[in-house]
Amino acid sequence: MTKRIISSLLPVLIIAGVASTGVAEIVTPKVFNIKNYGAIGDGVTLETEAIQKTIDACEAAGGGTVLFPAGDFVSGTIQLKSNMTLSLDYGASLLGSQDQKDYPIDQLRPAREGNSECLLYAEDANNIKLEGLGVIDGRGARKVFPPRSGPGGKDNRPRLLRFENCQNLTMSGLTYKNPAFWGIHLVDCKDVHITAVTLQMRDNNSNNDGFDIDGCENVLLENSEIHSHDDAICLKSTKNPCRNIVVRNCNVSSTTAALKFGTSSSGGFIDIDVSNCHFFDCPMGAIKLQIVDGGRMENVNISRIVMDNVGSPIFIRLANRGRIYTENTYTGTAQLKKNESEGAGVGSIKGITIRNVVANVTIAPDARPSRVIAQAGPIMIAGIPGHNVEDVLLENIQISYPGGVTEKSNREVPEDITRYPEQYFFGVLPAWGAYIRHAKNVEFKNVEMVLRKEDARSETVIDDVEGFVNH
Repeated sequence: MTKRIISSLLPVLIIAGVASTGVAEIVTPKVFNIKNYGAIGDGVTLETEAIQKTIDACEAAGGGTVLFPAGDFVSGTIQLKSNMTLSLDYGASLLGSQDQKDYPIDQLRPAREGNSECLLYAEDANNIKLEGLGVIDGRGARKVFPPRSGPGGKDNRPRLLRFENCQNLTMSGLTYKNPAFWGIHLVDCKDVHITAVTLQMRDNNSNNDGFDIDGCENVLLENSEIHSHDDAICLKSTKNPCRNIVVRNCNVSSTTAALKFGTSSSGGFIDIDVSNCHFFDCPMGAIKLQIVDGGRMENVNISRIVMDNVGSPIFIRLANRGRIYTENTYTGTAQLKKNESEGAGVGSIKGITIRNVVANVTIAPDARPSRVIAQAGPIMIAGIPGHNVEDVLLENIQISYPGGVTEKSNREVPEDITRYPEQYFFGVLPAWGAYIRHAKNVEFKNVEMVLRKEDARSETVIDDVEGFVNH
């Protein structure tokens, strides 16, 4: 067989925006080493200016790679641009400044949810890659960035990364750790591929979410390790829907939730697929699917999930907090209007399939026994009066519960229509296996729920449910 390359069989190559055919040429990307622009890497010197100068030079050249060689580079806010790869060599660390003044927001688009400060920022940019074997460390410990310590009690702790309205994003290989506030925040972004990244955000500060993916389309998150203090993989929707999102092959732990949709839900969540994941050490629950600020949740498929040492395994909640998002909207759990919707209409949840799940529910150590028993609660599927959760299928589910409740509960379970939704807020429920209320067409197919200790409560309790099938 001839080794000659036949030019007619070669693909069209796009090099520097020019199409060509023929024998492929090896094109070396333009590399901009931050040390050539004044960076030192001693772990002490503030390198923001040198790093931004490197990024701007890369942009002026039409794009390329901004290279961090081995070293410890301290920086405040830097802004990435289109057609750019941020690459950290093995031994390279981008360290967030521990001085609040190094995170100015006058040049940043205001965030729709929470404060605007961040370490890495991009807006209206395309073709950005973050890659390598290095570390991006926010160094955001609580003692350095206490919550709500800003002027007037403002919470201005910086996120690790915030990208707004960007397209064609790739994140691979890097380790992200210790943000002062949220970790990776993507807003209204399209065509995103995240693979083989590590997030280490547990036991650092409060509100340390892993991924907050807000109003994004065509996202693939795979093959990653995610360990967060707050929600680990959190889909949000302050304006636009999250649509066509795939999560697969991830190991996830969190003190709050491994997988959460909401609470911000104005645009909704459509066509979501989550599979082949291990959720573990999640004392406040593993899977939480919520619509509380309007919006619709449709065609959600979750399959092949193993849960170890988790609280309430599945929480599906339709309610009416009704929050409306503009700029820097409050993110806390307190009700802004006492027992009253904040103004948005009621949304909908319809078409949820959860298959092939094995779960071990445990009671986490805590000084408040009533709370931890509630946290280790049953499957809960709950709408509100007049607004049902519809068309839910749970199939091939095996769940082991701790049991141990010695008295039946005859108390009335609160509706909490406008309250921020955490399952344990409802208290100890009258069922140990599944509690379903204000729902329509819920099917349990080959769902096996067992106890490790005797429990005085019923296995399943349904209330205002039309079309429940358990077989």
